Amino acid sequence: MSEQHLFKQTLPQNLSPKNARAHESARAHVTGAATYTDDQRLPHGTLSCWPVVSPYAHARITNLDTSAASAAPGVITVLSASDVPGENDSSGHANDEVLFPTDEVFYCGQAVAWVVAQSEQAARDAAKLVTVEYAELPAILSIEDAIKQQSFHGSEQILRRGNPETALRDAPHQLSGDLFMNGQDHFYLETHASLVIPDTDGNMQVYSSTQHPSETQAVVAKVLGVAKSRVVVTCLRMGGGFGGKESQANPWAAVAAVAAFKTGRPVRVRLKREQDMTLTGKRHPFLARYQAGFDDTGKLLGLRVQLFSDGGWSSDLSAPVLGRALFHVDNAYFIPHLDVTGRVAKTHKTSQTAFRGFGGPQGMLVIEEIMALIAGKLGVAPELVRERNFYHGTGETNTTHYAQELFDNRLARVWSELKTLSKFEARKQHIDAFNAENTHVKRGIAITPVKFGISFTNTMLNQAGAFMLIYTDGSIQLNHGGTEMGQGLHTKMLQVAARSLGVHIERFRMMPTATDKVPNTSATAASSGSDLNGQAVKQACETLKARLAPIAAQLMNLNAPEDLTFENDHVFSRAEPHKKLEFDELIKEAYVQQVSLSATGYYRTPNIHFDPASGKGRPFYYFAYGAAVSEVALDTFTGMFKLRQVDVVHDVGDSLNPLIDRGQIEGGFVQGLGWLTMEELVWDETGRLRTFAPSTYKIPTISEIPERFSIKLLEQAPQEGVIYGSKAVGEPPFMLAMSVREALRAAIAACHDAPAALTLPSPITPEVALNAILQPAQKNPVMGD
Repeated sequence: MSEQHLFKQTLPQNLSPKNARAHESARAHVTGAATYTDDQRLPHGTLSCWPVVSPYAHARITNLDTSAASAAPGVITVLSASDVPGENDSSGHANDEVLFPTDEVFYCGQAVAWVVAQSEQAARDAAKLVTVEYAELPAILSIEDAIKQQSFHGSEQILRRGNPETALRDAPHQLSGDLFMNGQDHFYLETHASLVIPDTDGNMQVYSSTQHPSETQAVVAKVLGVAKSRVVVTCLRMGGGFGGKESQANPWAAVAAVAAFKTGRPVRVRLKREQDMTLTGKRHPFLARYQAGFDDTGKLLGLRVQLFSDGGWSSDLSAPVLGRALFHVDNAYFIPHLDVTGRVAKTHKTSQTAFRGFGGPQGMLVIEEIMALIAGKLGVAPELVRERNFYHGTGETNTTHYAQELFDNRLARVWSELKTLSKFEARKQHIDAFNAENTHVKRGIAITPVKFGISFTNTMLNQAGAFMLIYTDGSIQLNHGGTEMGQGLHTKMLQVAARSLGVHIERFRMMPTATDKVPNTSATAASSGSDLNGQAVKQACETLKARLAPIAAQLMNLNAPEDLTFENDHVFSRAEPHKKLEFDELIKEAYVQQVSLSATGYYRTPNIHFDPASGKGRPFYYFAYGAAVSEVALDTFTGMFKLRQVDVVHDVGDSLNPLIDRGQIEGGFVQGLGWLTMEELVWDETGRLRTFAPSTYKIPTISEIPERFSIKLLEQAPQEGVIYGSKAVGEPPFMLAMSVREALRAAIAACHDAPAALTLPSPITPEVALNAILQPAQKNPVMGD
């Protein structure tokens, strides 16, 4: 097979070729040619680091002796707190994340010291020679224990609408209960890595696998005690991030920087898989306690929810993660009277962090659990209960509990199209007939919606920059503040730049993201990478076109530069289409006439705001909508299931790239499937993470992919005010996998003669499913009228 044929791009039959373009690094990814942080040719004399870690979840350090390690072959130095020239803290904002512990350790696996040696093996061997003596202290290892001991990060968060106390009291039906949601490891293919190269003037070049180069720059500068301008952070690309490299790339870059400062030599830090899983944060486990009141049709009348997240030992991004959970506890449903509160538990575990959905999935899972329980209690089809509670119409029934109107509500359209596409009603009848005839395999089908707000909830982060340089041969360098982690951001930015400037995409060289090209950027997170950076890139193009248009008009003997169109590597006159000018010729003349051929672009999202005191505002620029139908076959002997079919309708606006967007939907769904059905984090009674490798931590593989996976992008649905009418697609598809959980609930319920409201923890592992199958379905013990 020829290489040309191997990489030939084929489109699904139902996918329009408009804007469809392969990922700009696809060939490099599949051939292994793509260069990641630790793949670079290391400078001569590069040193490696290895951590000395605590065996205790909580202990006092009584003695640290590094003398034997320091004398070991190949060892250059051993780093501890005394080696930090600046501030011994690696947090982005809260100053509660000590880089080198001095008196106390706060989670099992925390690095107490780092050995720096001429090779990784030498550092690893010498780390065993470091003697650390501890006095073990009591550890808080669960949300429940944190609640009992009132161990929390920050203050309580509250969102409220109406009078939930009265609504709950007067409702014809009530239910109450709790739901535990386990965390999730990011399990990106590329573990954390950093390379720091010092120069002779006290500056540091940092290569980091980071979603937030500007914050990594700020933390390194803080730890070294130097100005940010002396630190340049470059992110070549990441082998996955999913939020796990938004803030938690910082300590590894800081350790390498301290070592480089002390030794004057290049230094690398690369975590092995076990280290990455043991030392870094996860998706936050959540505990939800709820009370719901509803009428005979299943419509929610009032709801009270308490959310507790396990933040781990430091605050990291736990407060905004919890905040987004509060924002999304409604998912797609209008709740007239609602009180939702949240606290972040402080425990002796890894510091939990951002993860795709950023708290949204945890909040949405609570309301989906409640919808399922209402349906079971009333004996009504779950999809009908969901439909009856949708946001709809105008005014109050189309307004969230934080007072943002859904001016772009597409729920009904998405839901209707999906039910038709999936032939939902007919398949449901077929499944009922199948289950009546089969004992050992039961099938289940379910449909669930997604409404997800797009923007950083911290308003100031909704900004981005770009920098474009045109050279006299017509070639172009493109810089922007977003980072590429496999999600296709660079591909979309190249498409935006080519479309905006009216030139062929082959002219562009996409430059690695670097803080000396675009400063003060926000993280590539919150599904906002294309929205923010795309607008900044477009603005840079518009600036360049405004400079070039008068020269083009002059060369074509025209006097109206505003009448010109940049397209297909030429400049045209709309009034006189026969007149055109080649882009290369225009660039050469611009240089002759001493016109600048570089430009910056900047964008900030307009008209978003939120007042934490009142709990009201418009925190999101718009919402992304989607829905999924999932069908499962459940083995009643083992509790294992097969995902037979998934059908999705998802709203991506006017897609910048349908191929990229489909990939995000598929990947997000499968990652959500993992969180809800198989990925199980287990800490033992000493606080040690037991699921620290693929042997003990199960992620979805090819065998979990549905036999039939149909995705339809909502058509003719441009979003006003967003780059070329497109919509964010990174996080929303993750929550589509809740349909799998609900399909499993239906299949388990089919195992019982009289299915009742079936409560299930998360994830629904085979053990959980089997226990639910073997035990007669019971009502929630705290549920009643």
